[in-house]
Amino acid sequence: METGPLNILVVDDQSSVRELLRAVLESDGHTVETAADGESAVERLGAGFHDLVITDIRMPGMDGLEALERIKGLSPETGVIMMTAYASVETAVSAMRLGAFDYITKPIDIDEVRRVIGHWTEGTPEPHAPERDQVALATDIVGASDALRDVLEIAHRVADSDASVLLLGESGTGKDVVAREIHRSSGRVRKPLVAVNCSAIPEGLLESELFGHEKGAFTGAVRQKLGKFETADGGTVFLDEIGDMSQALQAKLLRFLQDHIVQRVGGSKDIQVDVRVVAATNKDLEAEVAAGSFREDLYFRLNVVTITLPPLRDRDGDIPLLIDHFLRVHAPSGGKPKKMSPSAVRVAMNYEWPGNVRELENAVQRAVVLSRGETIFSEHLPAKVQASVEGGEGGALTGGKTMREVERDTIIKTLRQTDGNRTHAAKILGISRRTLQNKIKEYGIDL
Repeated sequence: METGPLNILVVDDQSSVRELLRAVLESDGHTVETAADGESAVERLGAGFHDLVITDIRMPGMDGLEALERIKGLSPETGVIMMTAYASVETAVSAMRLGAFDYITKPIDIDEVRRVIGHWTEGTPEPHAPERDQVALATDIVGASDALRDVLEIAHRVADSDASVLLLGESGTGKDVVAREIHRSSGRVRKPLVAVNCSAIPEGLLESELFGHEKGAFTGAVRQKLGKFETADGGTVFLDEIGDMSQALQAKLLRFLQDHIVQRVGGSKDIQVDVRVVAATNKDLEAEVAAGSFREDLYFRLNVVTITLPPLRDRDGDIPLLIDHFLRVHAPSGGKPKKMSPSAVRVAMNYEWPGNVRELENAVQRAVVLSRGETIFSEHLPAKVQASVEGGEGGALTGGKTMREVERDTIIKTLRQTDGNRTHAAKILGISRRTLQNKIKEYGIDL
């Protein structure tokens, strides 16, 4: 551990927290950089070394736990301290098992920050930290349907084995989330989980990304690079979109799965690594094997345990739970989460969601941005979602609305009829212009 001044990265979506910690830690002699979200933090780590990262857990976009996994994948020697306003033991256990050194609670106590940093430099955790590992790990997967419970049961049953796992399912069903759950529930949790999207990396670079390369191996290889398998030694490699891998690279992956030996591009040294492979695809690999585009022997090597994730249309009872979760995730910075009206939730449950959980999250995030008030109504959902209900809210669902929703819809309809003339609309509605103004503000109406 470091004993002198540290190079520290502070990550929080609240600028007041970032600046407070910067001022305090710089006054203590440390060099401090800041980032407003997990994505920016990972970019900073990729650009330079940091001794220590102090990051919030709850952030929009990439949350602190995902950032922690990425940080440990990029720089396993970097220490990570989590911050949470929720002080939940389950969240703390997740962070500790993912490799965090410890956590501090908000509002920030400067003495606590200094004490935990001191423990990290000495290599000794807080006295209460071992107790946290005795608590059962909480899953990040949201839902209570039987289909989802079956997935989790298999995932937890295979977590502690070294068997390869193949995750199947449509795009957006959460295969990456299940891969993280398998890793977090396994004995490898204190080692990195490294994810590789096989379809997002050009074929010519994917081999180097997985196996690494030696300096001078090809044009542009100005220094030695460790591949993902070496980086994840002791942990897990998640190969997403495995069905898009070229035949040539499939053969090399098969050899690796057989002997777990890495040979960097341009090198001749055999390097033994210990990793567990979880692969995922939205393709029908059996059909790909029959068509000759995917190696049968690799398919059987990957397909030791298969977990098929259900599409969202087969677990529509989970939609209200997911909406509530995404409303919290995408709550306005510094504000409380918005609510979705009962009729809007019913509209969402009526839609097929071909993009699955990912499409639902995007729709909720969009609605949070578009709605001005505290409540999200069905008109804030994408048009194709609204169109899934025959007749819209003015038809089939009118009888299921609350009085507030009926009143709000009546005001909107009247304003549209009068081309937004509030004086005329107030006369038609039989209320004063001031009352109408107050209602427009209350309901967040923006025409």
